Amino acid sequence: MELEELRRTVLRTCRKFGHGYYVRSSDAGDNARELWRALGGIGALGAGISEEYGGAGAGVEALSAVAEAVAEAGLPLMLIALSPAVCATVVDGFGSPAQKAEWLPGLADGSRVLGFAITEPDAGSNTHNIRMRAQRDGDVWRLSGQKYYVSHVDNADALLTVARAGDELKVFLVPTDAPGLTRTPIDVEILSPERQYSVFYDDVRLPGSAVVGPDAGMAVLYAGLNPERIVSAALLNGIARYALDIAVDYARERTVWDVPIGAHQAVSHPLARAETALAASRLLTASAARAFDRGEPGGVEAAMAKYTASEAASTALDAAMQTLGGNGMSREYGLATLHGLVRLFRIAPVSSEMLLNHIAHKRLSLPRSY
Repeated sequence: MELEELRRTVLRTCRKFGHGYYVRSSDAGDNARELWRALGGIGALGAGISEEYGGAGAGVEALSAVAEAVAEAGLPLMLIALSPAVCATVVDGFGSPAQKAEWLPGLADGSRVLGFAITEPDAGSNTHNIRMRAQRDGDVWRLSGQKYYVSHVDNADALLTVARAGDELKVFLVPTDAPGLTRTPIDVEILSPERQYSVFYDDVRLPGSAVVGPDAGMAVLYAGLNPERIVSAALLNGIARYALDIAVDYARERTVWDVPIGAHQAVSHPLARAETALAASRLLTASAARAFDRGEPGGVEAAMAKYTASEAASTALDAAMQTLGGNGMSREYGLATLHGLVRLFRIAPVSSEMLLNHIAHKRLSLPRSY
């Protein structure tokens, strides 16, 4: 499926739901499951999954087109950057034949969901400081520790969990109903149908077959991080497009002192700057996705895309809300409802400061302090 055709198909499907559905689903806390099933039904969630497992095999660029279109319709689900981006990429690239057969078809059609558990209270952005322990006990692995800010624990069938086994990190598929696994919700001040949790692993026992890529080392972990950043950037680009479209329509129609407010440079220039920033962000996101799909490392490109998209979305949403004045704060117009989410994306899945650190070190060869 061509990218533009895919984008139009996703937009048509999502606009049947609209931003009102996003708000209602957020209030209900139902993880927007109806929308997720619809996206799976049109093949959107499997855009980057191998064809032999029910996907389109079109790569991260295609999944980014899906993410941008979903957000452009006012439905920016963070799960798109997790289940089909991080988790499906890891399982597709490093999973055993049995793991691929078990998980990838369901991830592609939306009937199954994987969460990603990497963040810990004391590790922050320092992945090498992860403390969760995985201990081998005969044919069984025993996991103990805590993960923090894990999305969709209530919605996922399993969590792709990063734990320390001796001196190395390993990735495990941990069923969310595993004995010893418990969760506590984190009360986050954003409007979203997706919930965040602290997750506790109390001697969770797993078979050896739960390890993903047992001999691949850190490559398993890092395989999913760039797709997460790229698809997150695409979501932010879609939010920016959604916000600017609302603001531009309003600026054309709202008349004060006999002229549309969009005729005034104080209104038009911020929107023009935001439009320019969005155009640049979309180019960087596409470049990063293509680099990844070509098999290049692409870490700097992914960092640039995520950083630029966070800034572009923040700029666009702020300009849009200012254009609408008091209406910008009204739920009716669907802008203020996204303010917390856009702000969150400057922190997660990796902070803007750490992205700049990576760019400075890798692209500019500057020394690092971390």
